[in-house]
Amino acid sequence: MRYIIIGAGAVGGAVGGRLSEAGHEVVLVARGAQYAALRDGGLRLRVPEGEFTYRLPVVDGPAGLGVLRADDVLVLAVKTQDTEGALDAWGPAPVEGGGTAAERLPLLCAQNGVEGQRVALRRFRQVYGVCVWLPATFVEPGLVSAAGSPLTGILHLGVYPHGTDETARRIAADLEKSRFEAPVVPDLARWQYAKLLSNLANAVEAVAGPVDGEEALALVERVQAEGVAVLEAAGIAYTSPEEQREVRGDKITLLPLEDAPRGGGSSWQSLTRGTGTIEADYLNGEIVLLGRLHGVPTPLNDLLQRLANAYARERREAGSMPVGELVRLADEAVTAVENQRSGNQRSGK
Repeated sequence: MRYIIIGAGAVGGAVGGRLSEAGHEVVLVARGAQYAALRDGGLRLRVPEGEFTYRLPVVDGPAGLGVLRADDVLVLAVKTQDTEGALDAWGPAPVEGGGTAAERLPLLCAQNGVEGQRVALRRFRQVYGVCVWLPATFVEPGLVSAAGSPLTGILHLGVYPHGTDETARRIAADLEKSRFEAPVVPDLARWQYAKLLSNLANAVEAVAGPVDGEEALALVERVQAEGVAVLEAAGIAYTSPEEQREVRGDKITLLPLEDAPRGGGSSWQSLTRGTGTIEADYLNGEIVLLGRLHGVPTPLNDLLQRLANAYARERREAGSMPVGELVRLADEAVTAVENQRSGNQRSGK
């Protein structure tokens, strides 16, 4: 199979580079400065073993490939907010022997959150979800770092919305030859919702910096408690921290990489790069949506969603709000909701 990595940034670059290193055929898809850097200098992947350069085909859209092959696998690694644009471009792409990519090719959604694959299923017949545990950083155009060792990442795979099949197992076999662990599971959503709970901290990090002090850790605990309450109210299952630790074990240890600091997570990286967008609507915003559907207040996640979006829209510096100020705003948001509920109870609403 040939892997077409749609969104060759941190995650896409790490997956594409490792697949290529293991001998698999890979095409990278990128835009702007990243496209130019990959085209002119190749993909540079900095990992614990050193820095490697992969001279791979690079395109900025399906027209660069002409007719797609029947054995192509599309790996969607763009942020969720960019999903619609990517599907618009790649869904109608013609495939050899007739038909389109949306009709004939498997689409693997290697994204945070749970919404991208749902959007994809409106267009593509064969959609596969991925729970991405892959610490990777977009360092600069053309250069991606992945500090995990001995494995680069753990990528749970499954048919969306549920189940497994031979295509998922073939993809997993290729990934497992490429320094990933890739369990194929019928209940992928359990892993994705657990990852969603951990990703609720992304906005805290993006707005107020590293989550390593007592105040920040306590705030994250409150934010995630909201998420747990919402998932339980919605009847959505998720893997426990104990089950996750059992699967991860010591398979991924982050090692320091020269001239490639780990930096922050995906949301922090979006602000640092000044992209103008951030994935908060599909992380904290997913909890807010579920809370509204099931009658569970989510003032902390609502606050973080709004703040993260404002930071991205106004291109504010990542981590520039003092954590004490963020905690104060969080307390105010919770108090406002409590006061509103008390007022509604007094008025009989």
